[in-house]
Amino acid sequence: MSKVKANDTVKVHYTGKLTNGQVFDTSAEREPLQAQLGQGQLIPGFENALIDMAVNEKKTVTIAKAEAYGDVRTELFQKVAKEELPKEITPEVGMGLVASAPDGSQQQLRVAEVNEDHIVIDANHPLAGQDLIFDLEVVGIN
Repeated sequence: MSKVKANDTVKVHYTGKLTNGQVFDTSAEREPLQAQLGQGQLIPGFENALIDMAVNEKKTVTIAKAEAYGDVRTELFQKVAKEELPKEITPEVGMGLVASAPDGSQQQLRVAEVNEDHIVIDANHPLAGQDLIFDLEVVGIN
């Protein structure tokens, strides 16, 4: 029986949870995730957990933040004057924003603070600073 190895393309059903049990993402009720290992498509801990799994094998892994989205980085917080925001936006803590770069790329941001004359935006991944738990089931190996 073949097992997942580096650079394989795998199909996997997963449920991602925080350490308090809250589900943040799952492939239940939709197609399994398909990704080629070794291409940077998956967080390192998720990819490493798939190595040596066989089709139809299930397991639960805890991925330390260092192998997930890393620590929260303070340099990714930035003050933005409210006057720089589009007029139709009323910022609230937790609100998602999208910043567009001159090259057309976009970055997801989150409002971390709202003050009288400015807001503080957070460019960290929403799961940065957290250990993650994944229930995994390999459903295909190519």
